[in-house]
Amino acid sequence: MIDKVKKKLSELIQEDNEKSKKKIVIVEAGTLGNEEMPPDPDLRTIGLFGDVSEERVAELIQALLFLNELNVIQTKEEERKPIEFYISTYGGNADDMFALYDIMNYVKKSSSIQTIGLGKVMSAGVLLLSAGTRGERRIGQNCRVMIHNVMGGTAGSLPNLANELSAIEQLQEDYVSALVENTKMTKKQLRKMLNEKVNVYLSAEEAIELGIADIIV
Repeated sequence: MIDKVKKKLSELIQEDNEKSKKKIVIVEAGTLGNEEMPPDPDLRTIGLFGDVSEERVAELIQALLFLNELNVIQTKEEERKPIEFYISTYGGNADDMFALYDIMNYVKKSSSIQTIGLGKVMSAGVLLLSAGTRGERRIGQNCRVMIHNVMGGTAGSLPNLANELSAIEQLQEDYVSALVENTKMTKKQLRKMLNEKVNVYLSAEEAIELGIADIIV
């Protein structure tokens, strides 16, 4: 599926370049139209501001693949530009979080991703912040970080409830494993934090100590 998307993006990029001889830029809606401040043709910036939802994640995945393809097709490896990914979120859907997380890992094989946490980075946002390229994960001095257990709810028959509980437990284990892989935390340390059954709030300094980010900005 990713190969098909890459092929389509390559065709669009090449077609546009033949017409305009300019690099393609992805910008937020509403930022164009200011003739005095045209967009930077070398811009590689995206942002998640709000909940981690299917719609937002779909847009971010498309943007990540698109910007990565610009790096791969249009520049030499040593000239590839990092993708800046700004994050400010209370969290959201775990399945959508993992979809974006997997794409970030795929893109990092070709392009570095500089994650920048601002304001609040909570729940699903913590994994996304930590999933940036090691050494290039930044966090605002006053950013609040919060980790908690995977949350879920369901209704139905007893067998269905037992089945859903098993799925939530597996999702929790996947979340713990992913955080351990991307931070300095051990499974024992992280499980101890989560087993307290409260929201665990961290300062920017504490997030650095735990390896969720690398640099305070």
